[in-house]
Parts: sequence; C-alpha cells; structure tokens
Amino acid sequence: RAFKLGARDYLVKPFEFEELLVVVNQNLESPHAGSAPAAAGTLLLESGNPEFQAMLALARKFSQTDIPVMLSGESGTGKEVIARYIYQNSPRNSRPLLSINCAAIPETLLESELFGHEKGSFTGAVSTKIGRFEQADGGTLFLDEIGDMPAAVQAKVLRALEEFAFTRLGGK
Repeated sequence: RAFKLGARDYLVKPFEFEELLVVVNQNLESPHAGSAPAAAGTLLLESGNPEFQAMLALARKFSQTDIPVMLSGESGTGKEVIARYIYQNSPRNSRPLLSINCAAIPETLLESELFGHEKGSFTGAVSTKIGRFEQADGGTLFLDEIGDMPAAVQAKVLRALEEFAFTRLGGK
C-alpha cells in the first residue's frame, strides 16, 4: 500500500542511523526526487514528537541569525541533518554549505584545511591554498567532531568564530 501511495524505499527495524542516511540520500539524489532542500525540510517536519518540533523551532530561529551554532550529541544522532536544516532555512542557503569531519583529517593538515595557507609558508606549500573558512564565506561551515581536533586548533577556530576573521598559515 505504501508503494502505491508513492513510497520508493523502506527500512526494516531495527536499523542503523547510517542506513537511514544512505536511503534518504539515495532518494534525494534520484531523478524522481524533488529539490533536495525541500525534500529534506519536508522529511524533518514530518515528526509529531513535540520535543523534536521544539528543537526545529529553535533551529529555525537560529537560521535567521549569523550567530555560530554548536550542535552537540553522540555520533549518528543527526547533528549534520539539523545543520543542513538550519542552512536550508537561512538567508545563506544560496551560498556554499561545506562540511568537514575534523576527526578524519590528520592533525598536521587540519589547520591548513580549515584556514588555508600562503605559498612557501611551510615545506611543500608550493601554492596558496584557500581553506574551508574562506570557501564557505557567506555560507555555512559545518565542523563535525570538533572535539577531536587538537586544543591549539580548537582555540584558533574559536577565535575565528568570535572575531569572524582569521589568517591563513603564513599570512599577514
């Protein structure tokens, strides 16, 4: 009956959150899906859970500000889904949304990945590299697993978020 009413896929309970993300992403990317932002927004709004609805209302409020937002929770609880929801409902949704898993990048490369670097700033820096903060200018940068990055890099990220400014490695 569900397939006759338009369902395209299903999951058997119990399922892992990662399985859900794969199925949702596959269906959002399929040629029969509507635009990803509308489909994702509709998907999120279908929950009747009052606590979830209250969280979405708060997310919508934050989406209209330029205040950095910290989403906390265990891995796999949907922080990136909520970050995308905030982005999709924000005036920044026509600018880039970039996600970076801070735990997946080696410590030695993370600072350059986030802030970029100038040519010659260290051995192997043969050209200027634009970092994720600069690439996301005017848009949204989602930093996943930020607690796993080195404390020194966390301090630089905090300063960038507080001052809305940063310097590339080797920059002036």
